[in-house]
Amino acid sequence: MAGFIKTVDMSDSPVHSASFGTTSTELIGPATRLALSNFAVSGRPMSMLVVRSLVVIKRAMANANARFGDITGIDEPIATAIGLAVDDVLRGDWDHQFGIDTFQTGSGTSTNMNVNEVLAALAQRKLAGSTRIHPNDHVNASQSTNDVFPTAVRMAALAEVRDVLMPGLDVLHDALANRADQFADVVKAGRTHLMDASPITLGQEFGGYAAQIVEARERIRETCVRVAAVPLGGTATGNGLNAPDGVADIAIAEIARTTGLAVYPAADRFASQASPDALVELSGQLRVTATAMFKIANDLRLLASGPNTGLAEIRLPELQPGSSIMPGKVNPVLCEVVTQVAAQVIGNDATIGFAGSQGTLEMNTYLPVIADNLVASISLLGRAAADFGARCVLGIEADRDRCRAYAEASPAVATALNVLIGYDAATNLVLRSRVEGRSIRDVLVDSGLVDESEIDRVLDVDRLARGSS
Repeated sequence: MAGFIKTVDMSDSPVHSASFGTTSTELIGPATRLALSNFAVSGRPMSMLVVRSLVVIKRAMANANARFGDITGIDEPIATAIGLAVDDVLRGDWDHQFGIDTFQTGSGTSTNMNVNEVLAALAQRKLAGSTRIHPNDHVNASQSTNDVFPTAVRMAALAEVRDVLMPGLDVLHDALANRADQFADVVKAGRTHLMDASPITLGQEFGGYAAQIVEARERIRETCVRVAAVPLGGTATGNGLNAPDGVADIAIAEIARTTGLAVYPAADRFASQASPDALVELSGQLRVTATAMFKIANDLRLLASGPNTGLAEIRLPELQPGSSIMPGKVNPVLCEVVTQVAAQVIGNDATIGFAGSQGTLEMNTYLPVIADNLVASISLLGRAAADFGARCVLGIEADRDRCRAYAEASPAVATALNVLIGYDAATNLVLRSRVEGRSIRDVLVDSGLVDESEIDRVLDVDRLARGSS
């Protein structure tokens, strides 16, 4: 836990419900201490994105609760103190106070109470007078872990999609589209089943990659509309017990206004609290994005293979030496980063999918592991996409002569002969050219099947690459 929160020695004194942390170095209370003692599995604390989302919820709920003070017991001074405490946490001043392991109670109660206790201790310092800020009665008023934690996970995912993933995919798309424009006139052999196929342009190939990223962005955006439906206000089981009518809607509106996240009240809080279906769906879209990026990265390292014994149709930026023993060797390192990230995201999705299926009655007790894997996948994909686009794709160069030579040497140019002499006759020409080691053009001239004056037009690889018959 080093670097997040100091180890708490519980052996010398019992934990008392009233012993809240109020020293300058420790703000945690008994619930957090117990969680630190009970959950020491991974050494990986809950994502600070989730923690910060929780504290934003606490401020919004405090302000909303103050409007129902006769019911909630929250007045303006208390709400203001909680809000100031939230500001302190959002500045990053107290990150080290949030160190509970990701693998904890499945509802996220420990992290919620960690937030409640830290904010209560900080708010107490802001509030003049004798009023005592209580983690449950004040910071957690009109709430339950069961509605605030899934709301926080959704907010964290939405924020990371907005701030990291979408900008990263934008960089990658723009780089691919740029190369598609630059390579629009570079004719090359197409390949299907890794075998020679009819000619295309390198620009068409890169344009296809760019289109994959466009579609990935669209899928993610569509899914985020459903992720943004939050269950705040459902409290323990979805029916809103202990929360005044309308208090959560006021808080959700404030969250949307202050964060820029398009969150809105779930149409059915029972469904939203009990089943993280939208989070599973988002993970599925991340998996699709990962498979697209894997395909693109794998293609690029294949097209760049060589430099002397591979395809070598393109040259990737040379970023670092590739071998500790082979001088001058350079590897497609960022392509390899992307493929590894894709593998991790696909694995994370398997975890999220299984965890999402394990809801029982009114809640799912796998939310912390869903949150951990989902936020990690979003961040990994976004950062990998940005690096890949800016530092690899944008610097790719084409070997125009080699590309053209491959296109002209490909026996698949005979595809253009189908409409003139038929598939069987064209097949015989291809077989003959292979056996005799001669070009399709030379064999076609000898065959007399096509007027010699037409042959150059029929076998023109520029025309074939445009799909002209």
